[in-house]
Amino acid sequence: MPEITTLSAERRERAGKGAARATRRVGRVPGIIYGGNQEPIMISLEPRELARALTKRGFLASLVDVRVDDTLHRALPRDVQYDPATDAPLHVDFMRVGADTRVTVTVPVVFINPEMSNGLRRGGILNIVRHGVELRCAVDEIPDRLIVDLTGLDIGDSIHISKVTLPAGSTATITDRDFTIASIAASSAVREEAAAAATAPPAAPEQPAAAVCVLWSRAWRHPRAAGNAPPRRPRQSGLSLRPEPTQYWLYGGRRDRSAARYSELSQPVQG
Repeated sequence: MPEITTLSAERRERAGKGAARATRRVGRVPGIIYGGNQEPIMISLEPRELARALTKRGFLASLVDVRVDDTLHRALPRDVQYDPATDAPLHVDFMRVGADTRVTVTVPVVFINPEMSNGLRRGGILNIVRHGVELRCAVDEIPDRLIVDLTGLDIGDSIHISKVTLPAGSTATITDRDFTIASIAASSAVREEAAAAATAPPAAPEQPAAAVCVLWSRAWRHPRAAGNAPPRRPRQSGLSLRPEPTQYWLYGGRRDRSAARYSELSQPVQG
């Protein structure tokens, strides 16, 4: 059986907007109790006691015992009007219910085990479509909440009403479709990473490292380091220096033409 809240109320003699304003001026909240094949009763409530009841989760889906002149009225809250500036309650409507009465209430939805969801751990967002589900049930079997387990859900998964276990005797008012309660959507960061991975060029195959030839022989070092630098060009205009076309030195793993040996022609060039 659901938890029942008890409120104390006083009877009001007059109805209408003027009487409601007069009730608020004296520091109380006007209300009404109707239904149950009885005459409606105009009441006023203590604001602090009513505020404590309103802070409870699912107030409009919970039973309330309203005591008026030593008479207990079991009722169900149907509507609460609030001040648009201060959010203070302005008026409360209660409907009398009996033991065999079936009512339509909106039951809040609670999500559990978010840390067990693969999609939320990867940076997804829980997109709640319905914070409450409208159920048809008996007044003595009104659930205080509906529990949705997020274990194992990934990005793109949805939670439908068919996956939620409803209390015995309760049915959803929407029966023509399997409506969605929540889904796990990709965040902007996850979408950007997926887009970057899709547009990135394929990785080039790994090339083998270039072989480096290291020559330790003194004869194959750089000519100047070995002390056998090529001869400088003589100043005589009758001599010509020509590099030997097939003889090169290896330096740093490649051929270096600047270090090519030169040979001096023994015969002067005839003019």
